[in-house]
Amino acid sequence: MTDSGAFLEHLSAVLAGIEAEGLTKRERAIEGPQGGWVAMEGRRMLNLCANNYLGLADDPRLIAAARAAMESHGFGMASVRFICGTGDLHLALEARLAGFLGTQDAILFAACFDANGAVFEPLLGAEDAVVSDSLNHASIIDGIRLSKARRFRYANGDMADLEAQLKAARDGGARFVMVATDGVFSMDGTFAPLAEIRALADRYGALLMVDDCHATGFVGPQGRGTPARAGVRADILTGTLGKALGGALGGYIAGPQPVIDLLRQRARPYLFSNALPPMVVAAGLAAMDIVEAADDLRAQLAANAAYWRAGLEGLGSACCPANTPSCR
Repeated sequence: MTDSGAFLEHLSAVLAGIEAEGLTKRERAIEGPQGGWVAMEGRRMLNLCANNYLGLADDPRLIAAARAAMESHGFGMASVRFICGTGDLHLALEARLAGFLGTQDAILFAACFDANGAVFEPLLGAEDAVVSDSLNHASIIDGIRLSKARRFRYANGDMADLEAQLKAARDGGARFVMVATDGVFSMDGTFAPLAEIRALADRYGALLMVDDCHATGFVGPQGRGTPARAGVRADILTGTLGKALGGALGGYIAGPQPVIDLLRQRARPYLFSNALPPMVVAAGLAAMDIVEAADDLRAQLAANAAYWRAGLEGLGSACCPANTPSCR
């Protein structure tokens, strides 16, 4: 058997193992736009598994903004921003995100997976440390692995363990220490205790990085996210356009000006990936306008989540302790 034949046989055996464990992921075709109700195999079905929190994925205002941007700015950028030119729409959305989140600047990426993959390596070196929650998203885990910083992990939401890991990082002589956490943990839908995390970070002179993908737009005052909900400041925020802010694609990092400036110089997923299409960016701007004034949508989302949760509990199903729309 050739090497390629043995290799493919090995892959087939791995796939058979995944199937035997009941872990095969199967994709279902949606016949039309994403929404609360979708068409699948000729049937109208209630969709409870999308992250389309505010229902903007098929909003006519976003579609109109995207269509107008294609007419005015074309279909795509055809390269990376520092080589072939950045778009005025990109700069406008970055400024809009920074203003909304209360940071000095923001930088766009093709996805938040790229943003989390980019944030650690340019900012931290071998003499630094990252202290990460054990239930952080895979993109944070991979981003930390790409950096040379020393890694410490604390049990999910366990402040005693966080303090122990912060102390270990400081006792180990770390120059800079960064605590990294999801604002809302994507698989459990629980909130990170950001007030307590911020207090511990301050006590040990550490930075705080928060991934707010499952919060931006619908958690906290005006949807400004989990730090705003907790009344604290995050040093660095990452998030996405692919959930509440339109549901397409795109991620961002928001933070102090030197952080964003250095990422523009050294963040590889930014430097070597095509810029977001103008239509996506224009729709993102339209989504920001909607989100800031969307108290009605946020109230409806909260009511829907509470209604569904009460129904499940009434049937005897156990629900996660946090009453968030992300609860699984």
